[in-house]
Amino acid sequence: MGIFKLHSKFQPSGDQPQAITKLIRGIEKGFDFQTLLGVTGSGKTFTMANVISHFDMPVLVIAPNKALAAQLYREYKNFFPENSVNYFVSYYDYYQPEAYMPHTDTYIDKEAMVNEEIEKLRHQATSALMTRRDVIVVASVSCIYNLGVPANYLESSIHLEVGKPITRGDLIRQLVHIHFSRTNAQVTVGTFRVRGEIFECMPASGSVGYRIELEDQKVKELYTIDPLTKTNIETLREIIIFPPKHFVTSEPEIKSAVKNIQRELDERLA
Repeated sequence: MGIFKLHSKFQPSGDQPQAITKLIRGIEKGFDFQTLLGVTGSGKTFTMANVISHFDMPVLVIAPNKALAAQLYREYKNFFPENSVNYFVSYYDYYQPEAYMPHTDTYIDKEAMVNEEIEKLRHQATSALMTRRDVIVVASVSCIYNLGVPANYLESSIHLEVGKPITRGDLIRQLVHIHFSRTNAQVTVGTFRVRGEIFECMPASGSVGYRIELEDQKVKELYTIDPLTKTNIETLREIIIFPPKHFVTSEPEIKSAVKNIQRELDERLA
């Protein structure tokens, strides 16, 4: 059995055991494509859950629309409560692309409305993929589009553990560098607050916040905190803080781009 722990009061029956065995063998043989046929209500999701439970690799489930993705997400959450099941769909509640109407000489600007809760779930999915293997991501077709460079996203993360040497100034600079905003008000998603040697920050996943206590230029304590009450929930030995934005660029790439821009500017002004 694999790293996925399937929870169900039912056992495969009818044609399901045969289908499960064939699908598992096909994956082990390296088949690129396999098709599972079945009428509505025949247990295709349960069949695939049994297949998933035999392997030790992250799983991507693509649904044709948000509604079906949400349904599958709920079902897989029930089947795999001990594992990381995530929901990744477009975060736009409304999107109006820019347009031009020549007969009236009217330009319509782009307009969009982002669903913050879905954005949190997207960050939970990418963070899970970077930190563990028992991950199932249920997504809509929009997941095939580029989301930045995974290596840059991982390299931009901040890894802290109790006893690790770090100064107050260095931690502030690192958080700002990966696009966290400093605030003296309420800590919200993508912001952090510093009071003396105590940091509070809210990652983009937004499920819990972090409290980081420094002493003698070292990490003294790490906690997860309630986003609303700011009370400590759990004491941790280490944390990884990921950027609050998916599109991040490494320092060498920024320096290279600046040089190219300067070179092109010099050529045009010559």
